[in-house]
Amino acid sequence: MGPVRWEAITWDRLGDRLAERLLDLKPADGSPWPRVAFDGAPAARPGDLAERVAKTLRVLGRPSLVVGTAGFLRPASVRLQYGHQDIDAYYDGWYDTGALWREVFGPLEPGGDGRVLPDLWDPVTDRATRSPYTALPPGGFLLLHGPLLLRHWFPFDLSVHLLLTPGALRRRTPEAEQWTLPAFERYADETDPAGTADVLVRADDPRHPAWNG
Repeated sequence: MGPVRWEAITWDRLGDRLAERLLDLKPADGSPWPRVAFDGAPAARPGDLAERVAKTLRVLGRPSLVVGTAGFLRPASVRLQYGHQDIDAYYDGWYDTGALWREVFGPLEPGGDGRVLPDLWDPVTDRATRSPYTALPPGGFLLLHGPLLLRHWFPFDLSVHLLLTPGALRRRTPEAEQWTLPAFERYADETDPAGTADVLVRADDPRHPAWNG
């Protein structure tokens, strides 16, 4: 990745600017539902930015649905079968990507019915959430947030990556989750989200973000 020109911005203004950019977004496959990634480690809080964008979209009269991959974790018996701190399992097997394809992206393909399942599994109770399907009208946006999103070939029409330097990621990750850090190092090496995302947000200082416009 070459040098990036950063523009200082507030989180509220960033949400507004991104929402305004989405208004002209047209899916390349002809789907009536633009699909947007908010990719970042949990410490970068990509879900907060997705919610800010959704709030502005509502003001602008455009519907959206915010979905977090945390609602598509595999059952504990599956994701923890190799232990609670297995890096390979976290990287490759914690999230039910098959369910995301089936329940989130499938209904938003051209000719789909727009009925999306917002979550599938509650990691706290380790039980199915049994949430009802949500109908996203044509022209509505899917705003999917979570870690390691850009390595699965999901059909995103725009990707936003919240970037943390290794030092910032280490400082902002709770001690109990420090074991996951090698997975994000591997993600950066293998996928290069900072070089492939359409929009970059530098989130080292949670009070003072910047973006590449």
